[in-house]
Amino acid sequence: MLIRLGYDIQFDIPVEVPIVALLHVHPSRFADLREPDQLRIEPSVPMQYYHDTFGNMCSRFVAPQGHLRLFNSTLIQDSGQADPVAPNARQVPVQYLPHEVLRFLLASRYCESDCFMDIAGNLFGQTTPGWARVQAICDWVHANVTFGYHFASPTRTARDVYQDRTGVCRDFQHLAITFCRCMNIPARYVTGYLGDIGVPLVPPMDFSAWFEAYLEDRWWAFDARNNQPRIGRVLMATGRDAADVAITTSFGSAFLTSFTVVTEEIAAG
Repeated sequence: MLIRLGYDIQFDIPVEVPIVALLHVHPSRFADLREPDQLRIEPSVPMQYYHDTFGNMCSRFVAPQGHLRLFNSTLIQDSGQADPVAPNARQVPVQYLPHEVLRFLLASRYCESDCFMDIAGNLFGQTTPGWARVQAICDWVHANVTFGYHFASPTRTARDVYQDRTGVCRDFQHLAITFCRCMNIPARYVTGYLGDIGVPLVPPMDFSAWFEAYLEDRWWAFDARNNQPRIGRVLMATGRDAADVAITTSFGSAFLTSFTVVTEEIAAG
């Protein structure tokens, strides 16, 4: 399957400002690209690239005063298969987890797992460790949180989601991640492309959020918002929570004026 990916994001910049963008396909998917994945900027400015501590590809530049446009279109090869499911995947005891995975057991900006230990234990303590436990967490969040774009807030944490029972896709994932960490399952936040492939079209298109849980010896995709295996996930960045993988971070004022994302299956030529 070939998937067309792209975005067109525009800002008004009142004063020259440094910006870091995480808009590239994740390095783990570079081999699947069939066209260059290159951030383009208008007006043109010098740009530097680096990998952050999570292995994400980042772009760094200084945006001049005035109108700023970030855009790109690329093509990626995908298996066309839905997210893998492994009901027998086991939970790894903490003492046997790889060192680099341990940080995904800790509380973070949007995932206050240190405040949820008793709640998580009461809700999920009797579930079977491993895949079944993560799925039980997804089932609970999916059933108990109401989705709505009007609930979006850049400051909403897992505690807020649990109390209000409302949120957007990132909020569903933050609460699920928090519960997983309380149950000693490493969980990390993911941002990427997820088109409406194999499901009814629900405009407008946007970047998507899901999470990954570490079971057996690898990371597995879970999605408390949609709560079903999906086709065509394209990873962009991973981190402890949304604070680590912001699409753009400006070190000063930058006012968003336009935002368009494209992710759609195309016929092979």
